[in-house]
Amino acid sequence: MGKTLAEKILSEKSGTDAKAGDIVIARVDLAFMQDTTGPLTVRAFQGSPMKKLANPARTVLFVDHAAPSPNASLSNDHITLRKFSEESGAVLSDAGEGVCHQRVAEEYARPGEVVVGADSHTVTAGGLGAFATGMGSSDVAVAMGLGKNWFRVPETIKVEVNGAFSKGVSAKDLILHLIGTIGADGATYKSLEFRGDTVRNMRMSGRFTVANMAVEAGAKVGLFAADETTHEYLISQGRGGDYTPLEADPDAVYERVIEIDGAALQPTVSRPHTVDNTALALELKGTKLQQVFIGTCTNGRLDDLAAAADILRGRRPAKGVRLIIGPASPRVLQEAIAAGYIADFAAAGAMILPPGCGPCLGLHQGALGDGEVCLSTANRNFHGRMGNPNGFIYLASPETAAASALAGEITDPREVL
Repeated sequence: MGKTLAEKILSEKSGTDAKAGDIVIARVDLAFMQDTTGPLTVRAFQGSPMKKLANPARTVLFVDHAAPSPNASLSNDHITLRKFSEESGAVLSDAGEGVCHQRVAEEYARPGEVVVGADSHTVTAGGLGAFATGMGSSDVAVAMGLGKNWFRVPETIKVEVNGAFSKGVSAKDLILHLIGTIGADGATYKSLEFRGDTVRNMRMSGRFTVANMAVEAGAKVGLFAADETTHEYLISQGRGGDYTPLEADPDAVYERVIEIDGAALQPTVSRPHTVDNTALALELKGTKLQQVFIGTCTNGRLDDLAAAADILRGRRPAKGVRLIIGPASPRVLQEAIAAGYIADFAAAGAMILPPGCGPCLGLHQGALGDGEVCLSTANRNFHGRMGNPNGFIYLASPETAAASALAGEITDPREVL
């Protein structure tokens, strides 16, 4: 019997013939944490009998969620991570060096690896063909010390997407459509495996966007085959040697198959206060905005900034709309400067943030006021997510966000393009 991507990776890393439903002990290739979960992880590790990291060079501490720090308490958490890095030999990615999930994709994760992080959006690296999943701080501490952990091999839902996206539609619309269709618990502890012509032709930025939000449907992982597009991406990051081709077997057994017509997709938006509360952008026209945020680990890559800049170039947001841009990493920022996108945003009056999470989780840099509405390219719109339970967050693609900033209300980008 053939294997799905999840079964293939966990079989290799556990040295067993792993099948859906099995419990395996698998080698962990990369373990990481960030500055909101990291101090908990460090304390769990220090309070355990484990005294040394199994692989310091593949244990990474990211300071990204509150970067630069907005208060003394968070600054002290950052000190904890810096000190642990010095004492243990773990790698430190300090403030300004980018969002953990983007940096993991750029520099660390490889096809066929097992990646665990103390953050639910660790699933982003599934775009590279890695079994990447979020875990609790204690579980990540175990992986740091032992270099392995237990996993239940997930059943797999195959998402077959065929047909070219129309103008103004992107990978964000695909994943919002899927989550709206199956619900926030529609893939709980499953592997979502993305296949089809649309997926094969999708750039890596789109694959990362889709994988990043797999967890918003409850998935354990969101997986893509590692193909020539993956190879070209790794070469562009100076990591061509990290490539290993990987795909599911033709006779793999899936729990369920979901078929999506990519050509029929339309710009889609998640309404407050759940990601699966979706509607078409054109149905929400008239929803006034006070803030638009383009960035995050979901849509803060170069392709995302390019799509937004193409719409905003030579124009300014509607009166009363604050436009915030947050590149996901220094590499993205530098490439966006070289391409002229940052100049386009500055000319449009946008606020450019340092690489990091920024307003996404509401600690600083763009918290909402009472009753304010933000259209964001982030991955979550829960109550209080952007610092105020009395705010309202809508989620959309960079194209929809940019077009909506110009109009001052949620707008289908096809009206602007």
